[in-house]
Amino acid sequence: MWKDFFYFTKSERRAVLVLAAVLVVLSGGNLWLRMERGEALPLSASDSGRIDSFLANVKEKQRVGRQPRQAYQPAVAVTLRPFDPNTADSALLRSLGLPAFIARNVMKYRERGGVFRTPESFSRMYGLTPEQYGELKPYIRIHERFALPERDAALRKESVPLRDSLPYRVIEKYPEGTVVNLNEADTSALKRVPGIGSGLARMIVAYRNRLGGFYAVSQLQEIPYVDASANRWFKVDSVRVRQMEVNRASLDRLRSHPYMDFYKARAIIEYRRKRGKLKSVSQLALFEEFSEDDLKRLEPYLSFE
Repeated sequence: MWKDFFYFTKSERRAVLVLAAVLVVLSGGNLWLRMERGEALPLSASDSGRIDSFLANVKEKQRVGRQPRQAYQPAVAVTLRPFDPNTADSALLRSLGLPAFIARNVMKYRERGGVFRTPESFSRMYGLTPEQYGELKPYIRIHERFALPERDAALRKESVPLRDSLPYRVIEKYPEGTVVNLNEADTSALKRVPGIGSGLARMIVAYRNRLGGFYAVSQLQEIPYVDASANRWFKVDSVRVRQMEVNRASLDRLRSHPYMDFYKARAIIEYRRKRGKLKSVSQLALFEEFSEDDLKRLEPYLSFE
């Protein structure tokens, strides 16, 4: 049938093409106007069913996504029994029905030198609800050594063992005005500083070893949970700072320092390989890996010999 089109005259064929173009434009314009007005387009039954199914799936996924996810916590058998919050470990606290985060808060409080001297002091633990405290209060037993006032130092000597074979000894703290050399104190000396327990003392020594020693007391605030109020108990001896040999240290040795990372260490290694030894900190300022603050912190720990 389409072959008949070529039997028309040239003017007739032109008229047919113009008419077809007008029909296409009118159809497209009508469709565009209906879409602009928000009018529904005619759909087949199968298309309509697929669209409804898709919308239903989207709504179901949104409903499921809005539901809060419950954090997984392993089941712990709850057994109420007498306990001392000053000596109970996290497993015992969990077995009393306390959530894991409250048990962690108790451990952190004790590591920082905190002591529960009365059952009421345990009720102020962050996260503990009045209902939980009311249930546990009849079972709280504060050992007499923890219940003693701070001023009674004679009864808190470290050499006196606790009764009932409790694996905890109250350490006598330094009097106000004492100043400790931060680069020489071991964990025993650090635990005698008010506000510092066994956990923090170990963290301070470990960080000091990684640094190579402290050159400023303010570096203590780079350790989690060490408050600035502890700084008044310390002084530093910058002579005790251990330096790294920049031109001899390996990649692992360089990156192990708290003020370095893999990219900084690699930049130094690459410079040494291509251009030779580094002579000063000012050369490191040319590397994009080192900021001005990085260089200020690193300078006491770097040796260019």
